[in-house]
Amino acid sequence: ALNREVDRETAELISESYCEVVVAPEYGKGSFDILAGRKNLRIMRIKRIDRLADFENSRVVDFKSLMDGGVVVQWSYMPKARKPSDLLPAETTYKGESYRVKRQPTEKEISDMLFGWLVESGVTSNSVLYVKNLATVAIGTGEQDRVGVAEIAKFKAFRNTADRLSWEKYGKSWLECSDPEIRQEIEKAAEEIGGGLKGSVMVSDAFFPKRDGVEVGLKAGVTAVIQPGGSLNDHEVIQACNEYDAAMVFTGQRSFKH
Repeated sequence: ALNREVDRETAELISESYCEVVVAPEYGKGSFDILAGRKNLRIMRIKRIDRLADFENSRVVDFKSLMDGGVVVQWSYMPKARKPSDLLPAETTYKGESYRVKRQPTEKEISDMLFGWLVESGVTSNSVLYVKNLATVAIGTGEQDRVGVAEIAKFKAFRNTADRLSWEKYGKSWLECSDPEIRQEIEKAAEEIGGGLKGSVMVSDAFFPKRDGVEVGLKAGVTAVIQPGGSLNDHEVIQACNEYDAAMVFTGQRSFKH
């Protein structure tokens, strides 16, 4: 799905890999013919898709059906943390002692934090995301514990990175590689760059009950964290970030979506 016109080069890249549907507001000269050459590919034009950004600050009425035939009607969730001034310092008091994250986030990290928090608003709970350079590295969602979902997102980040490296060098995904030597080569290359997680931001839709959840990301190279805060053990999470020289901010609002 693209929110801008598909040009010829983009169409060629899409057609090189497996794809079932392409949707965009418009298709440039020659791009439609390239995509139409792919068997069983559905090509859709939705002109208003380029206006999606106009509605990111709007709430809508959300309807959910129940098994007994009832309907729950509610306002859709909208994240309050949308600009740097909305972010709260990661600090707390525990047994009379004050705890605070020592390193403040850089401008780049703040940009990724706000981007990741907006992405998080559309992800089903419980979830942990990793983002970097205004791009989503991996999403873990739907788990019952924060450690598990952080691990799942980490695994997906490494798999996505291995797929990209394999595609760039061999023209096929890592999962499609049957040669054990090539698979080992790609796995080693993905490990060397930390699965794309080095220097990334960790996003959590709810607070970390203990430090073990955030440590999954910190050990993988995460340098900044954004989360609601409010756990009884926020002091543990703050200490963990300080030990890894990572920045962290609170939003003061959960991003819960079921």
